Amino acid sequence: MCGIVGIVSHRPVNQAIYDALTVLQHRGQDAAGIATEEGGTLYARKSNGLVRDVFHQRHMMRLRGRIGIGHVRYPTAGWSSSSEAQPFYVNSPYGISLAHNGNLTNADELKKILTEQDRRHLNTGSDTEALLNVFADELQKQRGIGLDPDALFAAVEGVHARCRGGYAVVALIVGHGIVAFRDPYGIRPICIGRRETAEGVEHMVASESVALDTLGFELLRDLAPGEAAFIRQDGTLLTQQCGPARDYTPCIFEYVYFARPDSIIDRISVYKARLRMGEALANRILSERPHHDIDVVIPIPDSSRTSALEVAHRLRVKYREGFVKNRYIGRTFIMPGQEMRRRSVRRKLNAIDLEFRGKAVLLVDDSIVRGTTSKQIIEMAREAGARKVYFASAAPPVRYPNVYGIDMPAASELVAANRSIEQIRRFIGADWLIYQDLEDLVAAVRYDNGGIRSFDVSIFSGHYVTGDVSADYLRELEARRSDAAKERRESERRRLEGDSDDPDDDESGGVSETPRAGAA
Repeated sequence: MCGIVGIVSHRPVNQAIYDALTVLQHRGQDAAGIATEEGGTLYARKSNGLVRDVFHQRHMMRLRGRIGIGHVRYPTAGWSSSSEAQPFYVNSPYGISLAHNGNLTNADELKKILTEQDRRHLNTGSDTEALLNVFADELQKQRGIGLDPDALFAAVEGVHARCRGGYAVVALIVGHGIVAFRDPYGIRPICIGRRETAEGVEHMVASESVALDTLGFELLRDLAPGEAAFIRQDGTLLTQQCGPARDYTPCIFEYVYFARPDSIIDRISVYKARLRMGEALANRILSERPHHDIDVVIPIPDSSRTSALEVAHRLRVKYREGFVKNRYIGRTFIMPGQEMRRRSVRRKLNAIDLEFRGKAVLLVDDSIVRGTTSKQIIEMAREAGARKVYFASAAPPVRYPNVYGIDMPAASELVAANRSIEQIRRFIGADWLIYQDLEDLVAAVRYDNGGIRSFDVSIFSGHYVTGDVSADYLRELEARRSDAAKERRESERRRLEGDSDDPDDDESGGVSETPRAGAA
């Protein structure tokens, strides 16, 4: 999962993009990048690390211009290298810098066509680079002098015809403006905002509306599935549907886990959706155990707090914060390597003994993925003196890998992949385990938006909405995503790069000034 932002302004955008990326930091902690443009020259800075570590004052001063894009990344099947930090750049046509959130399910096929038929060079294994070159190739095919909106939208339609999967894209075209577009299923989120200033109207696109809020932009709407937005350098906004939209199926895991609760995605409040998840979960608990002995409900911070609050309210028991979180430790779900995740749990959370001692505790989490984190948290609750430890998940069992941009583990590493609920309960060590029902989850999220009939729930159901995910693809994905495979790639990266990725090293993803568009 990644975060993207693009701004066309009447004032320098470097600080605004930086601020937006810090708000979107929860979507990726591995790398960050910003590209801006002024007078036909592109300026870029990208490297591994958090936003605050990648950009120092000298970098910010060099990111000149009133138009720019930004990206935060977390590692997927590739290795954690600054060479795969975004945005990516190609100099023809015009000069394009592009960042993307999602995953192309036909990336390998695209890379083969791009290198063998289109004679384009790909420098990394990133599907973002492949998508950028597809877009550049489609733009190159457009006839005429200059870049008119019809040609641009036709190029986006060509991308939709060639690329499959889930993706939200923002691209800076040197000398012209910013284009943003969304996959035909609307799987990955992207929204548009507007701000009026003394100098004129400004526009912004971002993965989540909270980034707009922070910078004082008004949320206009989300991009529709298959739609593109073109923000010219003068701030004019043009939008067009580029090819037929498929089913409107946004990723439901955005609401369960990834998005900030103060965001609105596809006209659905993430906060309200999580409240309704808690309500549905409480009703399920009461249906199974109407005479429960739960003394207290305690959330696993942070994303489960909203659901847990409603669970406690419905069960008419106390809600307590039983874990204190160290906010300087990253989200364990998106940390590379099982050993790193295991070590981080106890550094990240510390139990408050008084809230556990002698009590029957219901722990509420947003979901259970590998199960190892849940197991350690339950052990911590028992060590703190809990008499009984029950565990509730606001999401159904995660049984299948995600192929649309969430780095779910290999299927063999999912605790629910080949286990019954009882087997999972024994594995994590809970006295009782209850999951959300899938139909209840969908109803809880869809409540605010009747226009969305369904969601991408592939991690729960195994049904992939794009219809192109084969058993062979899933086997190849398993081979790339397993912790053992990631550790091998990381070891190889360290050998080749000498472990020299330094966020402060201008020679590794540092600030660069590229020639004017079209120059070799």
